Amino acid sequence: MDLGLRDRVYVVTGATRGLGHATARELVADGARVVITGRDEETVAGAAAVLGEGAVGVAADNADPAVAGRLVATARERFGRFDGVLISVGGPPPGFVADNTDEQWEAAFASVFLGAVRLARQAAEELGEGGVIGFVLSGSVYEPIPGLTISNGLRPGLAGFAKSLADELGPRGIRVVGLVPGRIDTDRVRELDALSADPEATRTAAESRVPLRRYGTPEEFGRAAAFLLSPAASYLTGVMLPVDGGVRHGF
Repeated sequence: MDLGLRDRVYVVTGATRGLGHATARELVADGARVVITGRDEETVAGAAAVLGEGAVGVAADNADPAVAGRLVATARERFGRFDGVLISVGGPPPGFVADNTDEQWEAAFASVFLGAVRLARQAAEELGEGGVIGFVLSGSVYEPIPGLTISNGLRPGLAGFAKSLADELGPRGIRVVGLVPGRIDTDRVRELDALSADPEATRTAAESRVPLRRYGTPEEFGRAAAFLLSPAASYLTGVMLPVDGGVRHGF
């Protein structure tokens, strides 16, 4: 099936590794062009080089209020158009209620929540009919994850914002979608597993709770994200797609 991605232009934040990079790779492979971001200039340049001539890297922090406008401008200047954005940011620091400081909450709010809201608002102003705004969320949208208190506090709110935005932008033909990854084999998930006394046993136990009995790969997530961002998914909006091997049992 042709996803209709050829020559379309997307901004993908947090795309130097993990889920963002996997999505950017799938978009480029299907003929799209991407502006990717990361906080470190050298790292983001290297990630863009891996993706090839269909990608350009911009060193940016989602918490910076000026970033949203700069990314859309870069897409138009380098590739001549702007068709959508996938907002992906690194996970907040782990910890329980008593562990996380005000400073950690404030930094996470600025990047994970407010930064995402700014990018979405900027995209909403710039996109026309057929445009799409995507969010990479977390299983904490549905239920709290032990040891990830900040994520538990912020991600559900961002999902609610995405749902509201879908209702508001639908009449203009702009879609808003969310992806809810489960145990995908990324650096972030391996780092979280490593916090336990026995990381290997932790992974084995987690895999036993997945109906497919394994962690997903970044490539599998990237393909799902590329589809949702593509014109092939033109009648999907306001959805939160679990990419979790069947862990979520609710409808």
